[in-house]
Parts: sequence; structure tokens; C-alpha cells
Amino acid sequence: MGIYLNSEAAYRLYKNEAEKPYFVDKTLLLEELFPLVKEGTNYVCITRPRRFGKTVMANMITAFFSKARDAADIFDTLKISRNEHCQSFRNQFGVIHISFNDISRQCTTYEQYIDRIERRLIRDLKKEYPEVELTQEDSAVDALLEIYEEDSSARFIFVLDEWDFLFHQPFATEEEKKAYLMFLRSLLKDRPYVLLAYMTGILPIAKYSSGSELNMFTEFTMAGTQAFSEYFGFTQEEADDLYQRYLKNCSIPQITPEGLKLWYNGYHTASRERVYNPRSVVMALRYNELASYWTSSGPYDEIYYYIENNVAEVRDDLALMVSGVPVPAKVREYAAASMSLRTKDEILSAMVVYGFLSYENGKVAIPNKELMDRFDEMLQKEASFGYVYRLARESGRMLEATLRGDTDTMAEILELVHNTETPLMQYKCDSGIEGGPYPGGSNPADHKKEI
Repeated sequence: MGIYLNSEAAYRLYKNEAEKPYFVDKTLLLEELFPLVKEGTNYVCITRPRRFGKTVMANMITAFFSKARDAADIFDTLKISRNEHCQSFRNQFGVIHISFNDISRQCTTYEQYIDRIERRLIRDLKKEYPEVELTQEDSAVDALLEIYEEDSSARFIFVLDEWDFLFHQPFATEEEKKAYLMFLRSLLKDRPYVLLAYMTGILPIAKYSSGSELNMFTEFTMAGTQAFSEYFGFTQEEADDLYQRYLKNCSIPQITPEGLKLWYNGYHTASRERVYNPRSVVMALRYNELASYWTSSGPYDEIYYYIENNVAEVRDDLALMVSGVPVPAKVREYAAASMSLRTKDEILSAMVVYGFLSYENGKVAIPNKELMDRFDEMLQKEASFGYVYRLARESGRMLEATLRGDTDTMAEILELVHNTETPLMQYKCDSGIEGGPYPGGSNPADHKKEI
């Protein structure tokens, strides 16, 4: 078997996943792919934040469709087995499964990265089709076309996981990123050997593409498209089922359903269904502890960069969200362009795409305690965020005081906010005086009625 073509790796990985105590059966996703495979030449791109199950689903799709080996021992007990077409689709196809985040330590340039992928794929094709005259000098596209010319039944399902991994690598130049887009376009677009291209990534295609390179894909995002929503993240019903398993598995349970919801729920699909962060739920139940299991590398560092360098744009919104108040925003997922966010809506859009904020009814919010703790941590981490953090804390106190009808505390907070926010922001802008923030050197207390 090959490394990319009809590899058994996905079978082994998904089988291992299916045997874990907190496995959730999402195999009905395959039902939605059956008609696309039957039609042929279809292109699907699923974009979700990290840790939302994209790789598990990619392994599932490969294990099910690939003729590498019979996967009846996995799927015959899962939901998809009840579909009348299951047997006619299971393990009947050539599948090319490439995980683009699989990078060796020796790969430090774009040339090495893309050459490694092509060499491995061509080597697999030569093994699978020894009767077709292929050379290692052929491109992957030429090799696939040559095979199709010899055998028109040689059509493949492409499963391309984390396709945008290259765009997060420091060694790739802007020109090389464009070359990579053209590589994918050449490999997939209008090729007769493509039955289905199923692709996953973090950020929307439009973030990288001008529109024409990969416009054959239909893209399904977390905030913008209802289709496929229920397969990424745990629904309330699934979380309840996992909790019952947890009670049976754990001798001294330390987690309540309310705690699980508080910590990990709060994301919204385009169909307005609330979902849990799947990895965090599984980790919490496995280790019997509610804690932050969100990884602190990659997108977290990028979001921190955006906020730190545009703190004036998002300062007040962060303060409101940390105090539990949703903020109106125009979420444009395509705007999440690396290191080039400038406006408030662009920054908040990127935070939604990366999974740091939820989006519903035109408003963004911090979805749960796990993320709230991360924002707290970030706001306290640097001196430049000190003011934001103080404002956020006072916003929370103000909300509580308002609900209690505590007018003394409300007046105290208003005075504090007035004496800090007004001098630094309003009066300095109005005065245009280099020497100080207050108009004419007056005391801000004299201007209370103007605010």
C-alpha cells in the first residue's frame, strides 16, 4: 500500500478513535457524500477552528471509501451501516489522502515541501499502476492524466487535510504561496480523474485565493453555512450521552453537566445550534477535571498579535465581552488575512474563524469559561492591556450592580471610568494640545455633564 494512495494509515487511526471510551459516531456525514461521489467531479471544503474534529473526519472518510482494506469491522456497528447504499460505497474507491501538515524536519523550503508531496504520490501511483509507463520526473498531474488515459475507470477521491498549513510556515514566500495555489488548481480543477475532492482547513479559501484558483470548491464554514454543521463539535445530545458514559467510567466524578456546559459550550453553527468544543470535552471527561485544554500556539499567537497592535480598535469591545456582554460585529470570514488585520470587524472576524469568539444574530461573544480564562490571561499578560483589563472588570461590576439596583456602586464605577477614560480618549482628541489631555488644563470633573 502507498503513503498517500490507498494507505492503511487512516483505517488504523480511525479504528483507534472508534475504540476510545468517549468516541462520538459522526458517520452520517458519509451519507451526504454518497451522491457527490456518484455524480463525480465535486469539490467540498470544510473550514473549522483547530480541535473541531477535521482530521478525525478526514480519516473516517478515507477509511470508509478507500479500497486499501475492508473496514467492515469499524463501520458495521456505526450509524452509517443503516444506510441502504453503505455496502456499495464502502471500500470501493481509490483514495488519495494527503495531510499537508505532515512535514519532516528536513523540509525547510517550499521546494522541499512540494517536491516531497509529488515524489510520494508518484511513487504510490507507480506501485498501483505498474503497467502504465511513469517516471519519477513526471509531475503528479501528468502521472494521473496518463493513468486515466490508459484506464478511464481510474478515478479518485481526494481527501486533503489542513490544506492551508503552508500559509502558516515562515519559509513560504508570497510568490511560493501563489505557486502552491496553482499546484492545487492544476492537480484538481476540471480533471477527469477527480470523483470528489474533500478538503479541510482553518481559514476560508478566499483568505488566500483571489477567487479563480480554487473557485471550484463549495465552502462550508462554521458561521456561514448550515450544511455539515452537526458533524463538527458536539451537540447537546452528544454531550449528554458522553456524560452518562463518564459516570459509568469514573469512580469519583468531579464534573457536573452544568460545569461541562459552562466551560466548553457556547459555539454556534449557522443553523443556530449550540455546540461544545469536542477536544476539550473529551479531555475533561478523560482526566476528570474541568480545565483549559485549548492549545496556546499557532492561532492564539496570531490573535494576540492582532489585538496588541490594534488595541485601540478593539479595546472597548474586549472589555464588554470579558464582562459577558455580546458585541455587534460584521463578521466577514474572508477578511481573516494573516498579519494584515486593521479594522475592528476584521479582527473580530478572525477571532470567530479561529474559534476564539462565537457569532450569533449579528453579535460576537466569548463562548465559554475556557475561552474567558484565556482572554483574562491575555489581558493581564502585558502592561499594554492593563487598562483594558481594568475596564473589563469594572464593566462586570457595573452589570452586577445594575441588576442589584446598587446605585452607590454604580456611581462609584461611573466616576472611576469617567476619570480614566475621558482624559485619555475624549479630551485629548478634542483638544489637540500636545502638552496635556485636558482642554485648557481644566479638571475632567468639571465636564461631567458633557459626557
